[in-house]
Amino acid sequence: MVIIEQKPLEEILSFLKDENKIFIVGCAQCATVCKVGGEEEVKSMEEKLKSQGKEVTGWVVIDPACQSVEVKKSFQANRDKAISSNAILVMACGNGVQSVKESAERVKMAKTVYPGSNTLFLGEVVRPGYFEEKCSLCGDCLLEVTGGICPITRCSKGLLNGPCGGSSEGKCEVDRERDCGWALIYEELNKRGKLNKMKAIQSVKDYSKIMRPRTLTLQVKN
Repeated sequence: MVIIEQKPLEEILSFLKDENKIFIVGCAQCATVCKVGGEEEVKSMEEKLKSQGKEVTGWVVIDPACQSVEVKKSFQANRDKAISSNAILVMACGNGVQSVKESAERVKMAKTVYPGSNTLFLGEVVRPGYFEEKCSLCGDCLLEVTGGICPITRCSKGLLNGPCGGSSEGKCEVDRERDCGWALIYEELNKRGKLNKMKAIQSVKDYSKIMRPRTLTLQVKN
C-alpha cells in the first residue's frame, strides 16, 4: 500500500491563506489505514479549518481517491457542496490529489486543489501504525534471485551483487541500527539451501524501465 503522512497544519493553512471556502476529500483505503484521510481525520480537519475562520462546504471519503471513476461519482453526488467551494483539500496520496484535480476538471468543476499529505513510499503494514518500505517500484524484479528480499530497497546503497565493505556484524554501514540488506539475503538463501544464487553476477540495472511517467494498458479478452 501507499504510505503517507499528514502535512503539518501550519503548512496546510499557508496553502489556504487566500481561500475561504474549502471542500475536503479523503480516501477510504491507504489514507485511512495510515490515519491521514479517513472519516475521522477528515472530520478533525474540518474542525481545525473552521477554528481558523474557514468555511468547509462539505467533505467526502472516496473509495479510493486514486480511481477517477469513483472520484467523478463522488463529485456528482456532492456537486452542490463541492461547487460552492473555491478550493479542494485532498487528504490522500499524490496520485489521489492529481486524480481529484483531473476528475474535477472533467465534470466542469475546476477548483484549486491542494495536498493535505506527503506521499512517502510503497510499504508493508507490519502492524497497526507501523509501516516498512519493501519495494522501490523499479520495474525489473529480481526477488527470485535474492530470496524474496529486495536489495534495491533493503540495501541503503541499492547494491545488486552482495554487501559493501562497510557492513559489519549484519548491520548497515550507513545506519548501524539497520540490518544489512545483503546479510538478510544471505541468511534467507542459506536457510533455503540456495546460496549458489549469490554467485550469479547481476548486470547493471536497466533504469530505462522506470522512466516516468509510466503507463500500463491491460489487454482485455472477449
